[in-house]
Amino acid sequence: MEYIISKKDREILRETAKKQLEYANTEKNRRREAQWYLHNDLKGERPMVQLEMWSFNHEILPDRIQCEGRFAADLEWKLYSNYLNQELLDDDCVTPDYFGLNYDTWFRLFDIEIKEEFAKNANGSESLGRHFKEVIEDLEEDYDKLKSTRFGVNLEESEKKRTVIEDAIGDILPVRMKMDCLYSVPMQMIVHFMSMENMMFALYDYPDLFSEMMNRIADDTLAYYRMLEKKGLILPTTSFESVGNGTWAFTHDLPGMEEWKKRAFTTKDVWGFMDAQETVGISPDMYQEFIFPCYQKISSQFGLLSYGCCEPVNPVWDTCLSRLKNLRKISISPWCDEEYMGKQLAGSNVIYHRKPSPNYLGVGTTLDEEALRKHIRQTCECARGCKLEITQRDVYTIHHDIAKARRYVEIIQEEIENHWR
Repeated sequence: MEYIISKKDREILRETAKKQLEYANTEKNRRREAQWYLHNDLKGERPMVQLEMWSFNHEILPDRIQCEGRFAADLEWKLYSNYLNQELLDDDCVTPDYFGLNYDTWFRLFDIEIKEEFAKNANGSESLGRHFKEVIEDLEEDYDKLKSTRFGVNLEESEKKRTVIEDAIGDILPVRMKMDCLYSVPMQMIVHFMSMENMMFALYDYPDLFSEMMNRIADDTLAYYRMLEKKGLILPTTSFESVGNGTWAFTHDLPGMEEWKKRAFTTKDVWGFMDAQETVGISPDMYQEFIFPCYQKISSQFGLLSYGCCEPVNPVWDTCLSRLKNLRKISISPWCDEEYMGKQLAGSNVIYHRKPSPNYLGVGTTLDEEALRKHIRQTCECARGCKLEITQRDVYTIHHDIAKARRYVEIIQEEIENHWR
């Protein structure tokens, strides 16, 4: 992609940047920033609530995008994404007072090119579903296809992009190089080049070879982290940075920008995120034997850890996940035993990061308010004594009804107000 912004697109971006700055400077936004710091530092007085918009923003953003150039349109999309939650939903999503830009880093596990096939919907759009084409079918026969992992960073391209953006909007919104959490999902990468079925067979047919592969993944990931450290690319994750899985980095428990100016950061100074959704079909014992050693080795590199996505964490909590000493947040998905995890996390230093069922908002054109209230009240009861955070994820349509989504957030907030503590 060429980093070109026309004069017309530049004016559009500048007006959108002004809008972001306006929201960033509101008293409500500053107050929510402070609440996020308290929450993540285990000192919060109320649960934080967010409705993740990216999964349905195709129903919101396209009609707003005015830029004609591809690069400019991508920037406009990003600017809108920085503040539309605050404008449309009034949840606890916060708006930064700068434009954050990540370095162009890459990590290609075993040097395998991931290829995808997409299903088309009735309109011909490739958005209905996708299939990852298997590269490894039989782990023993195909093991020689697992080459040396490649990784790196394109500093030149990152700087070109930063310069162009800064020239367009930098006098309105400062343009900062940033790093979101260190994001590592080994099992997802395996399924992408191997398929779920082949992965399951490999665990049974070639247990030693599978363990060897997992050890290689851990070692290659750590080598990638050492590269980031050597090049000075480990940046603070203590404010608006993403911590994967629908949450924010705000914390005083990790070193921030002032400390970063004094010394080079290591992975021990920042947030990390891991999940293992693809392991739901294996037993807790197999998770402990084959999966957890890799995950423990990688996650031990982080200062703080957020773990889990859609997988139920309760089957492996006692034997595995409870042993992660830097764990600060854990996902309580719709498939998780809420009550059990509430008892385990009560009074602990681990935030009960609840993901309500997306069906209440995403299925049907009207809200079943009473069913939703009952659902949230159950969470409030199960999480009694915990630090609670609610992130609504995986809603892929709101049926083009912003009012319904906003009402959804209001109901959750009302239930917390009435039934928390």
